[in-house]
Amino acid sequence: MKQRSSRRIDYYNDQRLMKGSRFGRFFSKRWLAPAELFLSSFFVLIVLGTLGLMFLPGLYQGEPLGWTDAVFTSTSAVCVTGLIVVDTATYFTFAGQLLILLLIQLGGLGMLILTSVIIDALGKKISLNLELATADTRKLIPQVPARVLILNILRFTFLIEAVGALIIYLIWAPRIGWIKAIWPSIFHSISAFCNAGFSTNTNSLMEYHNSPGTILVIAALIVMGGLGFVTVLDIGLRFGKSKRTIKRISVHSRLVLWTTGILILGGWFLFACFEWNALLAEMSILDKLSNALFMSVTPRTAGFNTIDYGSATDSTNLLTIILMMIGGSPGSTAGGLKTTTFALLGLLAWSRLRSQSTTTFASRSIPDETIQRATGLFVIWTTIIVVSVFMMALIDDYWGFEQRFLVRLFETVSAFNTVGLSMGLTDSLSLPSRWLLIVLMFIGRTGPLVIASALIVRLSHRSKFRLAHEDVIVG
Repeated sequence: MKQRSSRRIDYYNDQRLMKGSRFGRFFSKRWLAPAELFLSSFFVLIVLGTLGLMFLPGLYQGEPLGWTDAVFTSTSAVCVTGLIVVDTATYFTFAGQLLILLLIQLGGLGMLILTSVIIDALGKKISLNLELATADTRKLIPQVPARVLILNILRFTFLIEAVGALIIYLIWAPRIGWIKAIWPSIFHSISAFCNAGFSTNTNSLMEYHNSPGTILVIAALIVMGGLGFVTVLDIGLRFGKSKRTIKRISVHSRLVLWTTGILILGGWFLFACFEWNALLAEMSILDKLSNALFMSVTPRTAGFNTIDYGSATDSTNLLTIILMMIGGSPGSTAGGLKTTTFALLGLLAWSRLRSQSTTTFASRSIPDETIQRATGLFVIWTTIIVVSVFMMALIDDYWGFEQRFLVRLFETVSAFNTVGLSMGLTDSLSLPSRWLLIVLMFIGRTGPLVIASALIVRLSHRSKFRLAHEDVIVG
């Protein structure tokens, strides 16, 4: 009771202090609650990126982008998706690629940095509402102040990107030249860690399908970016205290690590089986194994490709769609439903098959509210994808553009889960379909956190009263 009262007092003091300044009054308005602040941050960044692409000189090799293509490119970069309507390698100059990389870096750092920096700039503590909006991530590492957390995230991001760029440079320099390899190494390291999928090569990484070193380094950067800052900091803090702390990391981090490992290994095995005698047939055994591993990593949700998905088997593309739906982990640069949502749904089904009333993992019970959030997010996510595919089919039928259902589903899931993989459909989309993907990329980048935070707030303020029970038949 005393702790709850102190938190309530801190919250009201925080609100009172914020209202005392001009910026505090601005941010304390109801319509600028943390969820809205998160949405507006990405929206403003997309608008600025669009204006930069339209009006800054020296960004193009040919004709300037139209408004739709500028909005599409800016949204794809800020939402770290990677879908493109023009070739990044040949259409943009160095200045244009630099602008795209800047948008990727700012968008990749995500909600945790953007909102925390804004609140911290006001000289205030993170309020209770902001803690709710960050899906209780700060509860996992409560001993880290907001300012220290932000600095740790920035240090970790730039350190990993710098190390990745150096290793890629050492691999590529003998191949393309010691000077020529500098910019592509930096670009691909940042794009990979931010799970963006943009490349300075016309065919992404297809020309490096026979370079296991390149594949493994890019895959490692994707995984590090997709684990989530909370998980990485949690592991780092625990290991700093004792040699046996691996047994005491949070349930969240353990669930993230287990799910990530299972998805990578399972996908690796299945992709190797699907394409061993197909797309990978003419490769060496080492190249087959490295490419199959990369096919398991990149859908969650980086968007680089070393093979042509338009020529892949339906089994490969369907598994890729499933992995794109799952995505990375909470608090990461990746999109998708998130590994924890997928894992909780699996654990829920397993507990029901064993007739258990609670969902458990690592000898701990998962709160029912968390299970409800995961279920609600899955239902909303699936509904949006189904409606979007249906809308794209209607648009294509109206415009007389025939395409296979799997290709439409692939493109829609890739955009909505901010992946960036394509079966070759993006640059031939009609104007309404491009705007549909723009909306999907924005919702896919901001939606999971906003929906989850809304569910948290609603569940935390739910009524103490309920209507009378009346059962229905299921199954």
